[in-house]
Amino acid sequence: MSASRHPFARLWTGYLRRHLWWIVLAAVLMAVEGSTVGALSYMLEPMFDVVFVAGRADLIVWIGLAIFGLFVLRGVAGVAQRIIMARVAFEASSRLQQDLLAHVLGLDSAYFSSQSPGQLIERVQGDVQAIQQIWTGILTSAGRDAVGLVSLMVVAIMVDPIWTLVAIIGAPLLVLPSLIVQRYIRRKSVALRDIAGRRTTRLDEIFHGITPIKLNAMEAYQRDRFRTATEDMVRATVRTQAGQATVPALVDFAVGFGFLAVLLYGGPQIIAGEKTIGQFMSFFTAMSLAFQPLRRLAGLSANWQTMMASLDRVYALADTVPTILEPPTAARARPARSDLAFEDVSLSYGDTPVLRGVSFEVPQGTTTALVGLSGAGKSTLFNVLTRLVDPVGGRATIGGQDIRDFSIADLRGLFSVVSQETLLFDETLRENLTLGRPVSDADMARALEAAHVSDFLGDLPAGLDSPAGPRGSNLSGGQRQRVAIARALLRDTPILLLDEATSALDTKSERLVQQALTRLSANRTTLVIAHRLSTVRDADQIVVLDQGRVAERGSHDSLLAAKGLYTQLHGLQGAP
Repeated sequence: MSASRHPFARLWTGYLRRHLWWIVLAAVLMAVEGSTVGALSYMLEPMFDVVFVAGRADLIVWIGLAIFGLFVLRGVAGVAQRIIMARVAFEASSRLQQDLLAHVLGLDSAYFSSQSPGQLIERVQGDVQAIQQIWTGILTSAGRDAVGLVSLMVVAIMVDPIWTLVAIIGAPLLVLPSLIVQRYIRRKSVALRDIAGRRTTRLDEIFHGITPIKLNAMEAYQRDRFRTATEDMVRATVRTQAGQATVPALVDFAVGFGFLAVLLYGGPQIIAGEKTIGQFMSFFTAMSLAFQPLRRLAGLSANWQTMMASLDRVYALADTVPTILEPPTAARARPARSDLAFEDVSLSYGDTPVLRGVSFEVPQGTTTALVGLSGAGKSTLFNVLTRLVDPVGGRATIGGQDIRDFSIADLRGLFSVVSQETLLFDETLRENLTLGRPVSDADMARALEAAHVSDFLGDLPAGLDSPAGPRGSNLSGGQRQRVAIARALLRDTPILLLDEATSALDTKSERLVQQALTRLSANRTTLVIAHRLSTVRDADQIVVLDQGRVAERGSHDSLLAAKGLYTQLHGLQGAP
């Protein structure tokens, strides 16, 4: 879809057009529902002039049954079209949410660094739900009320076109004020959605950080921040609602002026006998019944602006283009070798250089440790290797092939990652291990045993089917790490990336996890970020990074003998 197209045209083409026949059926039912009000007002003339004035009592039952039938038809058509439009709106909005999430998942890590979770949640969930609710209201109300208004105006014109013209004389006065109010509503709706995103972000941060909040006695502080965000949202909501309420109020002014004009013009005609009571009642009823549809249609113009504000936000996100792109012709075959190489790799975040011409190799089946002070570029090398970021200079290779020659999915399928911040989902242990992939019982048993998960599995209430809890909160840190290692074993990839997976563990858990990591790294090309040098003294090579450069490289003993930066780091840690 072209980003230059109108947002609603994109919504129709991408999500609503596939439901065209359901929408057509709903429109027919709306026309039936709306036309009944015109038929009702039309029947008032013969009811008054023929039955009441002329005294035809024999027609009372038939006219009463006809009016009753109109109400039954109106009720059935109204229920049916609302059910249809609810289905269309929910299916379209659900598909839009799914597509939007799929697009967001394909964006770069840098994008998520600049966007708060609350804003993204509001766009994927809040804005789309607003579109769905307003779209349902617009279609349900617009079709019915437009047909009803037209049918009522036809009846009014049939009674007296001059009266009708007099009644709508104030309508042109609405145009300019309505345009001004609609622009105001659009602007305030955008501000409201942005404030809602910030409020959601505040909640997300509170619930994510509930433990440090309690430990630092920050409850009152966070409560005040949330209260401020809520008060901002209340003010923005009131301003938006005030704008939405103004449009129907403008209609009230015009309609009231029209009624006054009709009474002044038509009243003397009725008194003089030029018009019958039935004609007046039919006209007056038609105009009275037209009042509410006209107000609702005017209100829909305000809702339309609110929906367009959400559509603008949704498609602004949908049009965000990732900078990490698939290669034009991706190599689909898995490389024959798993050796790694960084060749003069350079990278900057803005104006800050992070990697400055980094070059080293990791032979296949060996373990290389990355050490250095915080900010030296260790994690950035992981990100380059997995194409979470692309270097501005140089290249990284796997098996001698540039990583940018692989499709992103195939490239990341070469890695298993175990970090100090283990991500577990609020699902069962089994689901956290398999991640939707089929796993045989034998492979599962081997992974659980090798990762020492089987050591604590019997203590869980339902074994593998026990819930892990939000972010793995039902497990200890060491247990979460062992689950992550078992998951990496089940992935069975040729390359292993370890980001100090034992740094936050107690001595016993560290020993068990280290044993599991040793089994995991066997016969795999392994790259380790090490903060504690004691954990990597047996690595095949150690690369010392300093301010984005390779300062030293060698084995533990050779680096100690060189008495350089590694020796200083070793002394600071008091490592053996």
